[in-house]
Amino acid sequence: MDNTQENKSADGKKSNSGTKQPITACLLSAAFFGALGSSFLYGYNLSVVNAPASYIKAFYNKTWIERYGEPIGAESVTLLWSITVSIFAIGGLVGALCVSLIIKVLGRKGTLLLNNSFAVVAALLLSLGEKSHSFEMLIIGRLIMGVDSGIALSALPMYLGEISPRHIRGFIGQFNSILICLGVFTGQVLGLPELLGQESRWNYLFAFLALPALLQLCVLPFLPESPRFLLMERKDEAAAERAFQRFLGKKDVSQELEEVHAEARAQVNLNTITVLQLLRNPAVRWQLITVIITMASYQLCGLNAIWYYTNGILREAGFAENILPYITLSTGAIETLAAIISGLVIERIGRKPLLIFGFSAMAVFFSLLTVFLNFQNTMSWMPYLSYICILAVIASFCSGPGGIPFILTGELFEQSYRPAAFMIAGTVNWLSNFAVGLLFPFIQEALQTFAFLVFVVVCILASIYLYIILPETKNKTFVDISQSFAKINKIPVPTPSQEMELVLSITPEKNGKVQDVTKMESSF
Repeated sequence: MDNTQENKSADGKKSNSGTKQPITACLLSAAFFGALGSSFLYGYNLSVVNAPASYIKAFYNKTWIERYGEPIGAESVTLLWSITVSIFAIGGLVGALCVSLIIKVLGRKGTLLLNNSFAVVAALLLSLGEKSHSFEMLIIGRLIMGVDSGIALSALPMYLGEISPRHIRGFIGQFNSILICLGVFTGQVLGLPELLGQESRWNYLFAFLALPALLQLCVLPFLPESPRFLLMERKDEAAAERAFQRFLGKKDVSQELEEVHAEARAQVNLNTITVLQLLRNPAVRWQLITVIITMASYQLCGLNAIWYYTNGILREAGFAENILPYITLSTGAIETLAAIISGLVIERIGRKPLLIFGFSAMAVFFSLLTVFLNFQNTMSWMPYLSYICILAVIASFCSGPGGIPFILTGELFEQSYRPAAFMIAGTVNWLSNFAVGLLFPFIQEALQTFAFLVFVVVCILASIYLYIILPETKNKTFVDISQSFAKINKIPVPTPSQEMELVLSITPEKNGKVQDVTKMESSF
């Protein structure tokens, strides 16, 4: 591409979108190692407690006898185990509520680095709990690991969205989803009896938590901070320019800097918006509603409930109990494969079609699964069809709904709104997660095999809403995305004269920092 001044001016955006820069090692390293110490650990913790469940319950009983001289009651051990599992979601909610403040102080990269300390402390508590004869250490360790995941699922998508060129923002953002699925699969593999799923080795399953965190600590400090954060919040244009140069692998990043300046000019307030201000602002009302509905659907679409039936269906199909762990590896493998394929095609197909396809396909396969479960005992081959439906539901989820909600939360909001938006999205995510865990056993008891019809309704409603409301965000700037909501938010798009007034209100300082010359007030 010709690097003349003409190409950097009025039609610069068009020229840039036509000539796509190659993905740099710096950008890939930031995406992979950022996700490895963050979303990978979240996925790993979703599956790692399944294999050693019986051994952990035995440890609870042994510790109880040592303390009180009698075996623990069945109800007490069930309660302790339920707390151990569910307190992870409570920790996640705490992390989501804290993330906005931490990001404001430490930045995106700094928050990810600090978060590793939670993972290391949790790994120590969980792995040393048995040796210390303390089941409280396991419960506290799960709580801290939940805090780590709550912070990670907000800070990481924010970081990935801000360091990526817009033509591959979805691809880089899907590293979050891919590493979640890879974490789930890794937990399943390491939990096999031949590896760490033994009574003498289950501690090492939790000690493993420290490894991805330490790997991230070794690499991420040498990678740049988000250039958008540096320019718009730290007002350090020189550092932002260096960050863009490293992430994009080119010296001339004037067009990228101008894009960030344009976003700054379009914002009424350059200061970080609070959650209350975000909730009250009519200019982002439908963006917020969309993120809340999408994130709630991410948890309420029924994927978590699938695991309740998987082993039972495999037993009905005649598989021996001792080979069930190996067959269920297929669920983790399908998850990971579908997430990778989604990451490869997201910039070609777009966010909106993948989300609608994922939720719609889940509705179809949940409906088929309901039919097959009701005829489970009539034909010998019916359980195999049920299991195929389970795999199809998992693949449909990971094709779009499993990762794109996190990408959208970063894309639908401009810089000053983003931390508060992720805080709200994270809160909805973890509360919905907790609600499914709490309510599904009652739904299942009342509806039996028809329980999945509840999720069919959720998936259909999510698909309809997204089809009507959500604009496509592929290859658009954050300002363009915000303006595509202007009509539904009943906010007029600024005229050229108003845009020029905003341009003149911000000028660069000689020392490379951005200076706000006037108090920018909304004239539109």
